[in-house]
Amino acid sequence: MSRRASSYDESDVRVRPGKGTRPRTKKRPAHDDAVDAMVVSVDRGRWGCVLDGVPDRRVVAMRARELGRTPVVVGDDVSVVGDLTGRPDTLARIVRVADRRTVLRRTADDTDPYERIVVANADQLLIVTALADPPPRTGFVERALAAAYVGGLRPILGLTKADLADPAEFTAAFAGLDLPILAAGRDDPIEPVVGALSGKVTALVGHSGVGKSTLVNRLVPDADRATGVVSGVGKGRHTSTQSVALPLPAPIGDEGIGDSGWVIDTPGIRSFGLAHVGADDIVDAFDDLRAAIEDCPRGCTHLGPPADPECALDALEGNSHRRAMAVRTLLVAVSDTAEADESARHPEDEAPAGPES
Repeated sequence: MSRRASSYDESDVRVRPGKGTRPRTKKRPAHDDAVDAMVVSVDRGRWGCVLDGVPDRRVVAMRARELGRTPVVVGDDVSVVGDLTGRPDTLARIVRVADRRTVLRRTADDTDPYERIVVANADQLLIVTALADPPPRTGFVERALAAAYVGGLRPILGLTKADLADPAEFTAAFAGLDLPILAAGRDDPIEPVVGALSGKVTALVGHSGVGKSTLVNRLVPDADRATGVVSGVGKGRHTSTQSVALPLPAPIGDEGIGDSGWVIDTPGIRSFGLAHVGADDIVDAFDDLRAAIEDCPRGCTHLGPPADPECALDALEGNSHRRAMAVRTLLVAVSDTAEADESARHPEDEAPAGPES
């Protein structure tokens, strides 16, 4: 017996689960109401953000689904939507990540193809190095310099524990690079360091135990960064475990948080791999040298004779020649450090053969 059409209702329609007839759309919301912000902390899939125009309000945000696995790091300029009140237990969403002006990258070693972004959009890189306890490592500074030049950051060398050793011999290795050098130890006046960092976003890097967190606590008294001691084998303990951006205190009468600049404290690291950096990348960071190497033969490493007898850097004169020779020294040092690191990872390649059994 047939039924009239008017007797049917929604209960008579069978719909297979997951097989809706409505086509999926690839359109994503425009988020026209999104607010610009700066990422100041990262912790287990949650990002702390400071809102533009409301710098004293910090919100916790998650990464929106449409961003997929887009990396978001401290220093990133982002757009956020959702609950922006900053109240406890509220959560916003990061829906856009702006193009980065500068990027500080490193790899685990010189054979690792995976690049780790240490910090984004920093204007300067303050390389904190102790002159003793632990002893300074020229190779680490040279590698940090190379990463800064390639990433578009202005490097500064900050020396701590100058009361334990004369800095002249160590700093001589960087003559000619136009590298500002600051006394940044616990007993040194802090005003020159504040002056160099004022109005800028400055990332701090250094080995564990060199006094980096102590310096951060002097720059930002409310930071309360953990400090540690150096172990008996000359290696410091990792006292900073997460990167965090901290606003430099504003002058008296100025209420603008962050207007005086930001310092980004990064975890202490023991290696600075440069698998992503080539000789041309480093030279290209200098305007006058960039133009010169256009006349270099193909495959030139810019290391000079005997490897590159026709390197165009040798024809430069005056300040450009002095800078070229300083950069060449940096290239040689980075290359030598890479070979030394490789030998350290594979000591069996260097060991003499033992007696046959």
